[in-house]
Amino acid sequence: MPHISLNTARFTALLRADLLLLIIAVIWGLAFAFQRLGADFLGPFSFNAARYSMAAGCLALLLGLRRSRKILAHGYPLAGGLLGLVLMAGTSLQQAGLAHTTAGKAGFITGLYVVLVPLLGLFFGQRPGWLTAAGALVAMMGLYFLSVNQQLQIGAGDLLVLASAFCWAAHVLLTGYYARRFAPLPLAFWQFVTTATLSVAAALMFEAPQPAHFLAAGMALLYTGIVATAVAFTLQIKAQQHSPPSHAALIMSLETVFAAFGGWWLLSETLTGRDMFGAMLMFTGMLLSQLALFRPQAKPVQATQT
Repeated sequence: MPHISLNTARFTALLRADLLLLIIAVIWGLAFAFQRLGADFLGPFSFNAARYSMAAGCLALLLGLRRSRKILAHGYPLAGGLLGLVLMAGTSLQQAGLAHTTAGKAGFITGLYVVLVPLLGLFFGQRPGWLTAAGALVAMMGLYFLSVNQQLQIGAGDLLVLASAFCWAAHVLLTGYYARRFAPLPLAFWQFVTTATLSVAAALMFEAPQPAHFLAAGMALLYTGIVATAVAFTLQIKAQQHSPPSHAALIMSLETVFAAFGGWWLLSETLTGRDMFGAMLMFTGMLLSQLALFRPQAKPVQATQT
């Protein structure tokens, strides 16, 4: 009987985590459209400086109301700082790329991190199987149709977003590691503080934002700063306390669908037949790379990650 109760508790926790990850996928998918709007008024560093400063402020207020002392606990600044460093790299590359590509295409290219998570997991002692390799191959074929033109050239924006996908994969793996060792709110706080600090420094060095630019990008900053960052990234840490990185990446890959929907709904973007074929291949590859999660022999490997 105790064994059944334990399994039931773990299943319930995983189910709740999956629901949180699905909510995150919706939030992040729609965020691509708002980020694309913000790119019309602000450079990537300035946009992220405002976005993550806003997120850090929200969590500082929440932690203050809770009178949390964990914010100064040993280990949080270092763990959150490392997460923030990777987050700063990924979000800067993505935001810079969005100035030169569509929200829908950026969403699908970013979704490649789903394939990259198990591949990068090699550095953490995880061995991807042949399904992962096959999924990666199909996804790369899709990237070709989605981003490479008939002159065999890939757009600068697509290339920057592709580079950010590696950062997002590393971020998912690191989040999975630290989420089981630290409380979500203070960890997320230090992550945002690090990203905001680095972004402010980069903005002052490489960009010259004006107050009017921040006001023009106000709606985009409000959504990305509060909803897509303060709320969604904190929920990600909470969810990955009970969800292995590859499993979490699979569910969050649905952000690609909502990115395309957001681009169509908010920006009137459309995908050509070639784009849609490439997007279909990419999504198929993402799912194929994760099929090993449902194979019986994969269960012992997953158990060691929880």
